[in-house]
Amino acid sequence: MLIGEYIHTIDDKKRLSLPVKFRKEMGKKIVLTSGLDNCLFVFTMAQWKNISAKLSEANMLRADNRSFNRYMFGSATEVEVDALGRMLVPDFLVDRAKLKGKVALIGVQDRVEIWNEEAWKAYKGVVEKEADQLAEKLGNAGML
Repeated sequence: MLIGEYIHTIDDKKRLSLPVKFRKEMGKKIVLTSGLDNCLFVFTMAQWKNISAKLSEANMLRADNRSFNRYMFGSATEVEVDALGRMLVPDFLVDRAKLKGKVALIGVQDRVEIWNEEAWKAYKGVVEKEADQLAEKLGNAGML
C-alpha cells in the first residue's frame, strides 16, 4: 500500500526521485498522467491496466465519459525509473502541475500523487479544516 507524504526536489532536467518505500512497491516502469485537483497521478503498470480497463468500459456515447478518457489517456505516459530511483517527468506534465523546486509526493493507497509543494500545503490546510465534516458525510453514506 502506498502511504505517506514526502517532499523532494525536481531538478532542472525535470527528474524527480521516488521515495524508497514507493520504489519498492511500484517497480521500474510506471505510468504518469494528469490527476485531479492540479496534481499528477502515478500508477504501477498493473494498477494502470486496472484503471484502463474500467475507463474503457465506460459508455463512449456519453460526452462526459469521452472527455474524461481523453483527459486521462491523452496525458498518460510510461516512464522508466532509473537505478537511482529517479523518473523523468515530461514537460507538459511539469507544466500541468506547475512543478518546480520542492514537490510533494503523496501515497494514496493505490497511486502516488505529485503536487506543487505550495499547492499541496494549501489543499491540505483546507481538507484538515473540513476533516470532521467529511468523515461525518462518509459515515452517513455508509463509507466509514
